[in-house]
Amino acid sequence: MNRPALALRGVAAGILIAATTSLFAQPAITLPPNGDNQKSTVSQQIGIVKVTIDYNSPNVTSPTGENRTGKIWGQLVPYGLTNLGFGPCKECPWRAGANENTIFTVTDDVKIQGQALKAGSYGLHYIVGPDEWTAIFSKNSTSWGSYFYDPSEDALRVKVKPEKNEFTEFLTFDFTDRQPEKAIVALKWENLEVPMEIAVDNMADRYIANLRRELRSSPGFSWQAWAGAAQYALQNKSNLKEALTWAQNAVSNPFAGDENFQTLSTLAQLQEANEMAADSARTMERALNHPTATAIQIHQHGRQLMAQKKNAEAMKVFELNARRNPNKWPVNVGLARGYAAAGDMQKALKHARQAVKEAPDEASRKNVEGLVKSLEEGKKIN
Repeated sequence: MNRPALALRGVAAGILIAATTSLFAQPAITLPPNGDNQKSTVSQQIGIVKVTIDYNSPNVTSPTGENRTGKIWGQLVPYGLTNLGFGPCKECPWRAGANENTIFTVTDDVKIQGQALKAGSYGLHYIVGPDEWTAIFSKNSTSWGSYFYDPSEDALRVKVKPEKNEFTEFLTFDFTDRQPEKAIVALKWENLEVPMEIAVDNMADRYIANLRRELRSSPGFSWQAWAGAAQYALQNKSNLKEALTWAQNAVSNPFAGDENFQTLSTLAQLQEANEMAADSARTMERALNHPTATAIQIHQHGRQLMAQKKNAEAMKVFELNARRNPNKWPVNVGLARGYAAAGDMQKALKHARQAVKEAPDEASRKNVEGLVKSLEEGKKIN
């Protein structure tokens, strides 16, 4: 038989094998969860890190209608390690829910109760006790329950304390406290809750690393993205040398740069942070005199200088604002503050009273009226 014929017979045989295999393959179908323990998911961001828990949620009332209050802990969920009577595990923890593994996923490295856990997905189990529990994070997250639990696959074990809580019918994982760099997730069921702290170290460094990645993609074609990244680094005093490059890109990158007050002032601040005082002064001068600089932006820069106790420099900025934007809000507010800081209360009061007439809204008017009252009483204003 020639080679083409042999090739055709090989192709035909492959098709026949595939067809025969498909006849006996298990179909992908969706059925109700075992025991009607509905699937649940809870997710929470801790800064840039996402935490997700996927679990099956049993309820206190049994499938037959029995009220199992008082029979959950130490009975339905036994204390300690137990032989479940199936699978290789002979000393098994509780699966932290029902049916398949409860899956705990973090997108970045975290600390659980102060102990390190790498990014990834883990099977979450508990060794339950009347006064103390042990939370187990297993590298095996794809098994059914705890029947196949193997302690050699543990990534982490931590101690947690059960606490009395209001009645909860359905087993629930709830983020009960959320802070910028940590959160508390609590397992709640029947009359107990078991809180556990998840913390993230070096949050600013993680944001910086993510900004670095994002700026290499589509956001890198926007001056706003470069300026925003530079400002974040500046505010957190992190990665200042690279942030200077980001600020320069915001001003003059050939594809994304735009010279305006925001980009120039950001560059000036990064130059100062990198001990480039002369360059910073020149760049800030360009920013203040740039056509895009608004009266409010110039005023805010003056206020920043006052906050740094640079009152003489602030006064020069307020006077520049007055020349460029005569009688615009909040020019006279700046002059009032500048003269008050210099000790000239009469001029300060004059400009404060003028600012009352120029106030754009009721809240601003009341604020300036407060300044006027303080100046009339001879009090200092900030």
